[in-house]
Amino acid sequence: MTTPKLTKPFAMIREFHLADWFTLANAVCGVGALFSTMTYLQTGNVLHVYFACALVFAALVFDILDGRIARWRQKTSAMGRELDSLADIISFGVAPAAIAYGCGMQGLYDRIVLGYFVACGVSRLARYNVTAEALSDEAGKVKYFEGTPIPTSMLLVMLMFAAALQGALGESLWFGQIELGGFTLHPLVLMFAVSGSLMVSRIRIPKL
Repeated sequence: MTTPKLTKPFAMIREFHLADWFTLANAVCGVGALFSTMTYLQTGNVLHVYFACALVFAALVFDILDGRIARWRQKTSAMGRELDSLADIISFGVAPAAIAYGCGMQGLYDRIVLGYFVACGVSRLARYNVTAEALSDEAGKVKYFEGTPIPTSMLLVMLMFAAALQGALGESLWFGQIELGGFTLHPLVLMFAVSGSLMVSRIRIPKL
């Protein structure tokens, strides 16, 4: 009878580079933003909206750092790229959509738009992963983005933060609401539709 090796479950963790740990921190911040939004919906305490927005900002910091660290240490991998995409969709796709829902964009049309926004984010990241090598220069650096990067959703999060500061949440949401066919649309949610559409566009944005 053989004794199982306790180290096997940690084999994958040992393969992580330093940058990968920052990528995981990005994902954890995104999940924290989701939890804070759910807590706001339970308690009505606006502090949790602030926490959610702050955690998305923290995720952005970790997202910037992981790329810089990977280039500094000259250690990149396909696994790291996939980790980065999965973390980004949580922190800059699902979390902003959840914050918007928590802030009051809860009508049927709002949900459709927010779902569209997340789908665009997923598609944008998948396209980037598939085309990254083709868009890279001789040094392996991607020369430009096609479509706006998904972290630009931080602008929408900042908008929600400003609305929370002014008490413009729920029924007081900026620009009010419209009833169409018996279902509700908050015009503010259309900014998410614009953001999502820009992400899947063919606009070329130089990568700094």
